[in-house]
Amino acid sequence: MFSRSVLSSCRSSSRAVLGRSFATEAQITESAASTSSPQPTRPKKTARPNLHTAIILNRSPLISRTPTPFEKAFYAYQARIHRALHNPFSTDFYFKQGAPLETRFNIEERRRERRAFGHPFGQDTSEERNEAAELMEVAMRDEVDESMPRIHEADVKNDVKNLNRRGQRNLYLLLKTQEDGKDVWRFPQGSIENDEYLHIAAHRRLDAECGQHMDTWIVSRNPIGVYHPSKPTVTAENAEKEVVFFYKAHILAGQVRPDQTRYQDFAWLTKGEISRRTDEKYWAGIKDMLSDF
Repeated sequence: MFSRSVLSSCRSSSRAVLGRSFATEAQITESAASTSSPQPTRPKKTARPNLHTAIILNRSPLISRTPTPFEKAFYAYQARIHRALHNPFSTDFYFKQGAPLETRFNIEERRRERRAFGHPFGQDTSEERNEAAELMEVAMRDEVDESMPRIHEADVKNDVKNLNRRGQRNLYLLLKTQEDGKDVWRFPQGSIENDEYLHIAAHRRLDAECGQHMDTWIVSRNPIGVYHPSKPTVTAENAEKEVVFFYKAHILAGQVRPDQTRYQDFAWLTKGEISRRTDEKYWAGIKDMLSDF
């Protein structure tokens, strides 16, 4: 059996070992806490951007574009082939023989033949003299099938406010206003009210900026583009930024009457003409939303 002195010595030695282990664990915890990375800081609260809606009001082309010389030659060649291979028109079924309408149709048919194949096609080959046909030809001598001119009076006068100008191209409405003491040309634009949908704001701003004297149609509830204008006078990091959402619309009838308290002038311009009136940054943000034709 162990004596009491031996047991007491064993107990004291075990307490010493446990004390050293507790001290080592505390030192490790303290060193780990001292070497750990600092707590991440919360990001600074940024200002909410001001939202705006802008309308790209489009007047679609009124006439087809002028064909190239190659296209003209191709279409003329196809028309001659079609006319040479088509079945003859049965005049006996539609016209009474010798009636004035039959005589008029025969004259018009010979004109079309001459226009397609040239001289000597389209001549009257009948040997008998037809006095009624001669009188009809004299009466129809001044009738010439000509299309309307492709250059409108507004193109000659360079009237940029006329919706009939540049009938072969897409036209877009631009308004002239003042920003930072400078004259600026841009699309109709306005701010959004609190808790207002973007497409509803676009409808409201179109009437407010351009008047209610025209019939328009906004294509979709979804914007077709976004633009972030920059203000050179604002340099603070938490300054309010602006975001402009663009919506596309078509004018069907009427004319724009902009708010004279905000805008000094307006113009219907093509894509190339818009690039010459707007600044470089604004043009870079909107050019991909416009049609090249």
